[in-house]
Amino acid sequence: MASSKETASAKKSGAKDAARTAGNGSGHPNSITFTKEQELQAFRDMMLIRRFEEKAGQLYGMGAIGGFCHLYIGQEAVVVGMQMALQPGDQIITSYRDHGHMLATGMEARGVMAELTGRQAGYSKGKGGSMHMFSKEKAFYGGHGIVGAQVPLGTGLAFANKYRDNKNVAVAYFGDGAANQGQVYESFNMAELWKLPVIYVIENNRYAMGTSVTRSSAQTDFSKRGVSFNIPGEQVDGMDVRAVKAAADRAVQWCREGNGPYILEMQTYRYRGHSMSDPAKYRTREEVDKVRHDSDPIEQVRQRLLELKVSEQDLKAIDAEVREIVNAAADFAQREPEPDASELYTDIYR
Repeated sequence: MASSKETASAKKSGAKDAARTAGNGSGHPNSITFTKEQELQAFRDMMLIRRFEEKAGQLYGMGAIGGFCHLYIGQEAVVVGMQMALQPGDQIITSYRDHGHMLATGMEARGVMAELTGRQAGYSKGKGGSMHMFSKEKAFYGGHGIVGAQVPLGTGLAFANKYRDNKNVAVAYFGDGAANQGQVYESFNMAELWKLPVIYVIENNRYAMGTSVTRSSAQTDFSKRGVSFNIPGEQVDGMDVRAVKAAADRAVQWCREGNGPYILEMQTYRYRGHSMSDPAKYRTREEVDKVRHDSDPIEQVRQRLLELKVSEQDLKAIDAEVREIVNAAADFAQREPEPDASELYTDIYR
């Protein structure tokens, strides 16, 4: 007869096996059903990110935003679905494609836009720009310009959570390109060794900086990247906010119960180039149009809301409200003064 310890071990092993197969047609269901209120929340949140990024692209083209600018258009379901599964106190850290993550955590559009335009009212006083802004109040720890650098930092956030025994979870986002960085695997090893409450979200948008996954990665199933460290993982339809929320619920529960890290590979797609300076000639226009037509995350929610008898007029009203917020943010950002020259000497290490 099996001992209680053996039974507990078998249950945990079974949970890991189920987690690895979820999203691949077995194990946990791939998606969940949203209430009308959840669908409306997801629609509004994704629309805010979409319209904000479109406006940021316009301002960049006008020269109002300098430096680099990486847009999140097409990937909105990932961060919105993940955020729906988190609770106050959970932390977020990500790469330079970060505007959507900021808005999803509740950071104000005007503060984000002011930072993009280098104004003193921005979240980093106009000194961080697109890739480096933070909000301790919203538990958003950046925006990081070095590829993969946020992964060990996110692991450190999880270490602090375990040390303090506060039951909070850290979420570290990174892309398919960063998934091949060495520091990622050092982080995996420590996170599993110390059973840290961290969710590694790999936003696989297929092309990294411009090279397709099939040409750059020996193992293209990123959910398996933690196998040698005994970290469970699953592939998720990152274009369906319901599938993201369902997977996030599983990952959050796993981490909050003290089982250690969890990997979610979000299979998503960016409609724009890697950055505003990227013409994206490595893929065809037909490919992009097909993804937009077949899998657009916002359009999926729109269709479900129409089936729930939400009128087209009501959906247009939400879009109009979001556009007003974004336009007001852009006007605010361009009116605000630039930082004083004395700010060159603040917030730095000496």
